[in-house]
Parts: sequence; structure tokens; C-alpha cells
Amino acid sequence: MTQAELEIILIHLGDTALDHHIQRLSTWQKIRRKDQTPPPGDWLIWLLLGGRGAGKTRAGAEWIRQQVTDGAKRIALVAPSYNEAREVMVEGESGLLNIGEPHKRPAYISSRRRLEWPCGAVAHVFSAEDPDGLRGPQFDCAWADEFCAWAYPQDTLSNLRLTLRLGKTPRLVITTTPKPLPALKNLMAEPGVVISKATTKDNEKNLSPAFIRSIYEIYGGTRLGRQELNGEILEDLEGALWSRALIERSLVDDAPKRLDKTVIAIDPPASSGASADACGLIVAARSGFGAQAVVYVLHDATVQGLKPVEWAALAVELWRDWDADYLLAEINQGGEMVDAVLNAIESEAPLRTVYASKSKTARAEPVAALYERGKVKHLRGLAELEDELCTLGAFEGPKKSPDRADALVWAVTDLLLKPRPLPKVRRL
Repeated sequence: MTQAELEIILIHLGDTALDHHIQRLSTWQKIRRKDQTPPPGDWLIWLLLGGRGAGKTRAGAEWIRQQVTDGAKRIALVAPSYNEAREVMVEGESGLLNIGEPHKRPAYISSRRRLEWPCGAVAHVFSAEDPDGLRGPQFDCAWADEFCAWAYPQDTLSNLRLTLRLGKTPRLVITTTPKPLPALKNLMAEPGVVISKATTKDNEKNLSPAFIRSIYEIYGGTRLGRQELNGEILEDLEGALWSRALIERSLVDDAPKRLDKTVIAIDPPASSGASADACGLIVAARSGFGAQAVVYVLHDATVQGLKPVEWAALAVELWRDWDADYLLAEINQGGEMVDAVLNAIESEAPLRTVYASKSKTARAEPVAALYERGKVKHLRGLAELEDELCTLGAFEGPKKSPDRADALVWAVTDLLLKPRPLPKVRRL
């Protein structure tokens, strides 16, 4: 706004109207990019695909803010989990509590999982872990975040769309980093869905220069970088032992109540710190024996950057929480310290160690074959583990080991492919 324009406005507007006019000229509508701008036309779903840090959250939050300004009263917010909804969509730096004029921002009532605006609009928060939570309510509009990380994408989306039945044109905005999931492909092929795309670099002026430099040094030019930074939808990697379709066939909602053996598999890093490999921690269990045996992958607790005593303590905590039979650790690199570290924290958890005499691919091949036979099942919500599995056999980096997948391979091998002598119990 020029000084001359401001003087004209001062003459014709009162103080309140002037404040509002300046606010509108100087904020989101002025700085947003084309891919962050709601498309014109009579669309029903706006699908914003983008890399990490591309500004998807800000675009979604600003769209909701505009809906409230335009009169929407009942709004749905859906995230992969309640915690992610609060941390990103609600309280995040670009979340609904931190954008717009302060006196018009909503209040978050955490006990009721809802936001309340001064104008009377209300947004309800939902988790994609509970699709049935969307049965019953109805809304004017909705914002769905990280659709490709939802445990039940198809069921949750179907229930969400059935709630959009208020107002003249109830609309849905979906913001996500894309993955080659059937649910996303089906959505993109629908009429009435408008798609915008953005990369991490498109938003670099709002990101730390150090972050941009380091993230592209590590991931630039890699397959993972194309997905996570460029927001590309990548099909199955040629030569990979697992495909997305194979993973989809392995998903289940629950494990049997009776589990005959449970292990905590550890793929320990050789070092610690911000640049070290992660410590793979996978909880898996076998149900049944012989030809009827099936392994269920229950939980992925993989962590990065912890000291040995810290990830060892976490492994012991998992052993207790899941009532596991023993810990299983690879000793090729870093694992030799596992026994010493467990003794140092005075753990009574039994420990079995394994040594990798074959390559990662050679170890993984018989495990992938078990998936083909339906002998391994995944509980939903293990997206990062599944991403790594879909690179094994053709792994290209980026400059790190697939630690989650390695730990899983050890767990399944131990539970289904090897003789099962009783584990050695250490004496303290």
C-alpha cells in the first residue's frame, strides 16, 4: 500500500474499518502462492499435495479461517491422530491458534477436542484412527491433514464426506505429502477434485536456510527426496521386495487375543547423535504353530539420536509393556554393547543376539516371501516402516540404513524361520 493510497483510505474510512482494510491487504491474501490459493469454480474437494514444509498446513488453516469469516459455523478437522491434530492443525506455528487477527482467533477446549471462535463457529477435532467417530455429526466444511498417513484412509474419508451436508456448498480441503496409496489414486481420479502441488523449495523463504541446505544435501536427488520434498507420487521401486499392494494385503485391524510368542527386535546404531542411524525397535508376535503360524507386526518404536542407555531403556520398557518373551538384537555394529548396557540399567529382560552373515537383501528375501504367503500381518498405522520395506532389495539411501525394516526382518526371521531354542536368561 502506497502513502497516497493510505491517505485516501484515512479520509474515507473510520478507525475500525481502516484497521480491517489494512489487515486484509497485508496478510495471507497478499503473500500466499498460487498453489496455496483456493481454486475457482464449483469444486467439492481441494487436494493440496506437497513436500515437507511446503506450506500445506498454512494453506489449510487459512482456508478454514476464511470459511469462518464467510459464515461457516460447524467445521471438521481430521488428522492421523488426536495428538497430531493438536500439534499441527491447532497449536502448530501455522495452526489455527496462530494465524489471523489475535482478537478473532479461536480458543481450544482440549477436554472437548473443539475450537470455538468469538463469532460462534465451532470446529471439532477427529482422529483417522477412529473412522466411526465421524458417524453422526454434520458440517459446513472440513480440513483433512496428512491423508496418506491415515490408518484407515478409505473408511475415514467416506465417513467424513457423509458429514458434509450443511450449507449451500459444503467443501473439503485435504493437505498431504503424497504416497502411492490406492485411496489417494482413487481420490485424484474423481471428478470434482481439484489438485494443487508444491515442493519444499517453493516455501524456502519461510524455512531455515540451514534446513534447506542440509535437507537437500542429504535427500536431494534420492527417491525419498522426490516424495518427501518434491511431493511426487512414486510407484513401486523396481527390484524392491515389497510392493504397496503387498503391504495393503497384509493390513489388519487387530491381532488375535492369544499370542504365543512376542519379541522386541532391536537394530542398534553404531553411534549416537543427530547424524547417527536410528535404533530400529519393532514389536512383533507369533500366533499359532507350524503351518498355522502367523506373525503380527504390532508396533514400531524406532527412535533416532538417543544414547545407548536411552534406547536400551526404551527397549526394556517395550518388553514390559507388551509382555514380551525377550529382546532380540543384532550384534554386527553397536549390538555388542547391548548386553553391557542392559546390565548397566539393571534390566532383567532376557536377551537373544543374532549376527548378520548375509546382506540385507539376502536376509529380507525369505521374509518378503512370507508376506506373499499371507504369513505376516501388520496392524494399521506403521507407515514409516512400510515405506522402508518398499525400498528393501533396491535400497538407494539416502545415506542411511533402513533400520525399521532391518529390525522387522530379524523379528520375523526369529519367529517363523529359525529353530526356537529358549533364550538365554542373563544373571544379574
